[in-house]
Amino acid sequence: MRLPRIFRTTPFRLTVLFLALFASAAMGLLAYIYVATAGEATRRTDEDITREMHSLVAAYGRAGVDGVNQSVIERAASERPFLYVLMGADRKRISGSIAESPVDNVSGAPTWTTFSVTDQDSQGHTVKHPARGLQQQLGAGPILFVGSDVGGDEAYLARVVGALQGAGALVVVLGLAGGVLMSRNVTRSMFSLTEVVDAVRNGDLSVRAQVRGTRDEFDELASGVNEMLDRLERSMAGHRHAGDAIAHDLRSPLTRLRARLEVAYLDVEAGKGDPTQALAQALEDTDGVMKTFSAVLAIARLQAAGTAPDPVLFDPSELAANISELYAPLCEDKGIDFGVELSQNLQARGNREFLAQALANILDNAVKYTPSGGAIMLRVRRRSSGEIEFSVTDTGPGVPDADRERVVQRFLRLENSRNQPGAGLGLSLVAAVAEAHGGRLELAEGPGRVGEIGPGLRVALVLPRPA
Repeated sequence: MRLPRIFRTTPFRLTVLFLALFASAAMGLLAYIYVATAGEATRRTDEDITREMHSLVAAYGRAGVDGVNQSVIERAASERPFLYVLMGADRKRISGSIAESPVDNVSGAPTWTTFSVTDQDSQGHTVKHPARGLQQQLGAGPILFVGSDVGGDEAYLARVVGALQGAGALVVVLGLAGGVLMSRNVTRSMFSLTEVVDAVRNGDLSVRAQVRGTRDEFDELASGVNEMLDRLERSMAGHRHAGDAIAHDLRSPLTRLRARLEVAYLDVEAGKGDPTQALAQALEDTDGVMKTFSAVLAIARLQAAGTAPDPVLFDPSELAANISELYAPLCEDKGIDFGVELSQNLQARGNREFLAQALANILDNAVKYTPSGGAIMLRVRRRSSGEIEFSVTDTGPGVPDADRERVVQRFLRLENSRNQPGAGLGLSLVAAVAEAHGGRLELAEGPGRVGEIGPGLRVALVLPRPA
């Protein structure tokens, strides 16, 4: 038969385990208390009996048999809590409060024994009490036995043990009740998370775990699950968007590639046209398609990893200087004034390859949209907050305020850039690199409008302070 679910939960099992450990410890403690208390009671009883025996032996030493007999008679008639019997050397009773000694043999040495005494309670019932006594022969003459009823001590010990057992049983019952209550609360908290997991397993990424506001570990787990689902939903949406956008944006270059190949084929068959030029154009279109795929794969890699892979400490000014050497000739050929301002003694942490690609993308855009006679400035500096900033400022047409948040989306191209080559992935990759490094991408207006050109654009890739 299968147990109810609450009894199969981990909190309830842990409660039962701790209760079992507690019960074992309580039993050990109870045994120790019983042994210690019983031992103390026996020691006190033995001390009292020994003192009483020494007193009677002293009476025998002073007045002989008659003296000890007189003392036994007087003490047996008093309220003393002792049992006496005085016997001759032939073990015949002389006097005392009990009929005979419970010790059978007389060896001459003091002999301890435990025995029972018969008494009547207040209702006239015969009862037996445990007792303990000492027998000793006085010289070569009479035999003296002194005992004490220890029934009161035994009853006290029984009450102590009963009280401890009752307290232990109460603790066990309360512990089980607390375990059931705790298991029910934990099960209720885990059940909501289980429902979320089941929903996600069935393909629903919109569900979220309930955060109760108690700030306990379940709230932390629920918040972590919700954050994970947010990222997963964004990632899935990004993948779906990327797939749709790739299918849409690659349709035109692939169609052009096929058309040019078809025209080249027909021209070659007709004996006219330049097949070499057609093949060169086809190769150029193919390179554009390959670059688009490479950029999409790089963005997907960064977003899937969540953080930049293989981060290292490096000099950001040195990285910018190496990139600037590649773009200085391009700017010179286009008639663009290219300047570089690099701060020294800087350190940043990140993936050099991805950051170099991001910086190259920013400079590509700047060169592409800055007209002849314009200017581009590349700067690397440390902000007052300790962050490291790569910035590229150009004097091109810029990006309107309303479009600056949209321009980093994949495959998004503004109207003024439709006649320029590209797939609209440059700033998308830069934003993905910045996010993977824990930084951000900032777009702002450039130096302003000069004549019909402007206001320019300032693109800043900001990295956090290196740990």
